[in-house]
Amino acid sequence: MSKGAETYTAIVEHALNLSSELGLEGLTIGSLASQVGMSKSGLYAHFASKEALQCAVLQAAATRFSEQVLLPALAQPAGLARLNTLFEQWMRWGGLFSGGCLFAAGGFEYDDRPGPVRDALREQLGKMLASVARIADSAMACNALSAEHCSKQFAFEYWGIILTLHQHQRLLAAEDAQALARTAFSALLKRFQATP
Repeated sequence: MSKGAETYTAIVEHALNLSSELGLEGLTIGSLASQVGMSKSGLYAHFASKEALQCAVLQAAATRFSEQVLLPALAQPAGLARLNTLFEQWMRWGGLFSGGCLFAAGGFEYDDRPGPVRDALREQLGKMLASVARIADSAMACNALSAEHCSKQFAFEYWGIILTLHQHQRLLAAEDAQALARTAFSALLKRFQATP
């Protein structure tokens, strides 16, 4: 990896952690420059704009999410083992950053703010939900979930649990948030499971 690529990666890593605390909109070239010990003009050499920086952060978060959530789930056999691993890894993911899940927080931050950051966030969230639906489809294909159900509906309800977990952990500081989320997820699986 070249020196420039190493610097870029280090900057994005700092930006990812900072945006978790401040939100994507709170991430600025100025706040990041002081944290990484660079000048604003030095950062502008890597990112043409604040929006370019925010989009780079979203891409880095998506890559890390894939490594830490999706790949461990896909390493499990199709069915309930894969679904359960996906959910457990997703709950862990939210705790990796001081501000919780960047995608959950960003969804509220950018839901009505047009522009490239919203577009990038929509793209990443779309891919995440499509992954949930595909994993549900694979569970239906092996009869762990009933094929009479819709995987898109499963992904919709799954995301509802993730968003509720995020808010209970971050806003309400509920110590039992993960236990409540596990109960909700178990109920979701039970409703979608194939009858023996």
